[in-house]
Amino acid sequence: MDVFDWLTCWYQAQCDGDWEHSYGVRIDTLDNPGWTLTVDLSGTDCDGRTLDRIQHNYEHPTDWWTCWTEDNSFRGAGGPLHLRSLLETFRTFATDISRKDSPTLEPFQKLP
Repeated sequence: MDVFDWLTCWYQAQCDGDWEHSYGVRIDTLDNPGWTLTVDLSGTDCDGRTLDRIQHNYEHPTDWWTCWTEDNSFRGAGGPLHLRSLLETFRTFATDISRKDSPTLEPFQKLP
């Protein structure tokens, strides 16, 4: 399933009459340029899960992305061509049921 279709299904599955009033998914732009992704994890199957910061090509001016969890939210930021990379990383994070904390995100590289 395409990651955009998957995200809409994941979002719909969270909406229970309450969750969507306080939490949600936010996609925004950066001025350097690029994208940000924030997904509230409270009240979802991912509630309390953590992800150490991972990154790709971080020193490149436009071909970069990074993802992590903070304050019970999944967060991602990336260059203008990496919105799909952020969403794919979130999908991997959200669907990795083999580990409750720090899911395996191969082939992504975790930072030391």
